[in-house]
Amino acid sequence: TVLPVVSDRVIYGIQAVRQALKQQAGQVVEVYLLQNIGRERLERLADELRIMPINLKHCSAERLAALTGTDKHQGVAARIVQPAAMGEREAREYVTGLVQPLILILDSVQDPRNFGSCLRTAEAAGVALVVTARNRSVNLTPVVSKVASGAAELQAQARVGNLARFIDFLRDQGIWIVGTDAAAEHSLFDLDATGATALVMGGEGRGLRRLTREQCDQLIRLPMRGAVDSLNLSVAAGVCLYECLRQRGAT
Repeated sequence: TVLPVVSDRVIYGIQAVRQALKQQAGQVVEVYLLQNIGRERLERLADELRIMPINLKHCSAERLAALTGTDKHQGVAARIVQPAAMGEREAREYVTGLVQPLILILDSVQDPRNFGSCLRTAEAAGVALVVTARNRSVNLTPVVSKVASGAAELQAQARVGNLARFIDFLRDQGIWIVGTDAAAEHSLFDLDATGATALVMGGEGRGLRRLTREQCDQLIRLPMRGAVDSLNLSVAAGVCLYECLRQRGAT
């Protein structure tokens, strides 16, 4: 499914720009380099810039900070054509064409670094779709893209108006809905993720909202053996997704 293009946006950081040039060169409109970026940093981008007919602009640190909204841009940024996240109607059509998908649903994730990390792990683990709510979740931002290191532009995403309703739709498609909850009776290792599975994870601090939790077919927790009683959201998502991947026969 080709996602519709609606706008362009700026990404920054050496790894994020490198990945965009490698994977989506046709969507890179222009690249901005710090005037005195330095040989070592420039060498990390040299191969990609050499072979791509990209509009290259040198600019000041002040200009780069204004473009990216941060002074931690590593001396490089790019303007890319951004595929839109799917709306609910497009996401429903997309899901009906999937076979035995693994889907990640993020309920009320507000931290752009957590969201970017989740997108990076989801793309690496072969997740078919990442779903967030339109009005309770962080949107794609330059920070999200930098943390995701190119995955934000590759991973299929949907932003839906009503998360509970969309979960209901997924269940009707034969997808097993699994929520994470520290108080759950069953652990991650009790999960059978070999079939079509949607993993639902709550936002920072509060976890799953009550309505979302009630929509789940099964609740699981991560086994904890140390003194800490929880993991960062993106770390927990990585553990869960890779257990699903292991069960699906990945080597």
